[in-house]
Amino acid sequence: MVPFDEQLRRLVTEACGHKPGSPQRQKLLTQIIRLTASRLWRETTPYYQDALQQTWLYFCRNVCEGLTGQIYDPNYGSVITWLNAYLRRRLQDFYLNQNREQATTVPQRIRQSTSGGISEAIDPIENLPASPQAPPILEDLEMWAQTDSNGELRGIYIKGRPDVNCQVLILKRLPPEVSWRELSEEFGLSIPTLSSFYQRQCLPRLRKFAESEGLL
Repeated sequence: MVPFDEQLRRLVTEACGHKPGSPQRQKLLTQIIRLTASRLWRETTPYYQDALQQTWLYFCRNVCEGLTGQIYDPNYGSVITWLNAYLRRRLQDFYLNQNREQATTVPQRIRQSTSGGISEAIDPIENLPASPQAPPILEDLEMWAQTDSNGELRGIYIKGRPDVNCQVLILKRLPPEVSWRELSEEFGLSIPTLSSFYQRQCLPRLRKFAESEGLL
């Protein structure tokens, strides 16, 4: 029986042998993600799904061509190790951004109690069954968000701020993603306000599109 990591390496090699955007490559990338989804790091933080979505997009862009980051190199570890490293960096970004936001209002003694590291802010649930998620094809996703043919994405915005809508946020959060801190400064809104709106309003619509296209 072929070891799991070796099976993934072969699938990556096969996928990268096909042209970018081709049905053959898309099918193989989907297969790889379905195989790895249940083995990725899991936790119950509210921003986990956002970080996971970014990880799938990063995978699509960089496993073969390295378009927005370091191309995957099997000599440095398995696909799962590579994806977990990226996922944890994104989770840490969210954690640090939240801490910075709270630092202006939380008493110093409470801040000190949470300054020991990310482990205090997350609650890993290692044994939860992971629902398989296939990667949306980034080009399709960008085209869908940019076109917004029915105006739905532009029409969903933070109250009183039509300039901060789902179209804008989805496009800005695609790799290479703009950080929540930068978005907070750009729009003059708090990180929790932006992140919560994105989680409640934008991410479900993104998933619905991916499902309608057979990508999830």
